[in-house]
Amino acid sequence: MSFFQQFGGKVTPALRREYARSGQWRDGIFHNDEPVDLALKASKMPQMLYKSLFNTAGQKPPAPLPVLPLDKEAFLAPSAVPKFVWYGHSVLLLRLNGKTVLIDPMFGPDCSPPAPVKTARFSENTLALIDDLPPIDLVLLSHDHYDHLDLASIKKLLGRVGKWYVGLGVGRHLTTWGVPAADITEFDWWEKQTFSDLGITYTPTRHFSGRGLTDRYKSLWGGWVIETGREKIWFSGDGGYGAHFKKIGEHFGGFDFAFMESGQYNDDWHDVHLFPDESVRAATDAGVRRAMPVHWAGFPLSYQHTWSQPAEEFVQAARAADLDFVLPKLGEVFGMDTELREFWWE
Repeated sequence: MSFFQQFGGKVTPALRREYARSGQWRDGIFHNDEPVDLALKASKMPQMLYKSLFNTAGQKPPAPLPVLPLDKEAFLAPSAVPKFVWYGHSVLLLRLNGKTVLIDPMFGPDCSPPAPVKTARFSENTLALIDDLPPIDLVLLSHDHYDHLDLASIKKLLGRVGKWYVGLGVGRHLTTWGVPAADITEFDWWEKQTFSDLGITYTPTRHFSGRGLTDRYKSLWGGWVIETGREKIWFSGDGGYGAHFKKIGEHFGGFDFAFMESGQYNDDWHDVHLFPDESVRAATDAGVRRAMPVHWAGFPLSYQHTWSQPAEEFVQAARAADLDFVLPKLGEVFGMDTELREFWWE
């Protein structure tokens, strides 16, 4: 049953009618504003297979990456500025205006679809981290890929979360796994909701979705903007470079802080993931004042870079662009204005 549950919910005729409210839904699938090429040419497959099997030097850290235990007192203490914790890849815990927000809670040990081959996490026993989290007021889910939406993590979070905000179509997976439908709000691009005194907006990315063989492009993908009344914070989400970054920046008038995708990039899927220099360029396009690279230090999903290269190249590009940045350790509580520039992995 667990094998089949991993694929999530099925698209029904009623859901198709609901998805049709989106301008991105055409011909039975969601579309990007700019086209992407996900076709892998047969002539490239032998070379890709060879690289994935043998080009493994440096793809994993020499030892499991430690995760600092959560300092709940420091995290929950009243603060004039938002506080954050990063758990590797794109898992983020935020404290803003007295509310606790969790983004893309993939705490599981493996991010592969159901298959004999596993993609193991760089850190150990990460599912147990959920037991130490404070009550979660809001979960934000960017899209339904396995490295962002994890069945085991959702099961452990049941009963611990107030509300779930997700991309249009992602809700069917959550209800299949036991999340009450009344607790879920689905978003189209640019839609905004007020949660307590936080403004939450779902922003476009250039990516795709799907958990099985038949549901590609059957749910929406995106990023998230959180407005506190004082600060504007952006989670870029997964996706290749495009004109949408400048549009997002113009729409919100720039950002005080941004979590920028920078990792698991590859020439073979360049359209749907940012290279580090593109990540910095996207942040600059959007008017970001301080940025943090995410989507790395979790899983070896690309054979084109070492495990720490995404952060190192991001820093190099950020310095060239005069973009302020932070590099927190896994599990470290830090404020939006904290100075963290140490290459801790060295």
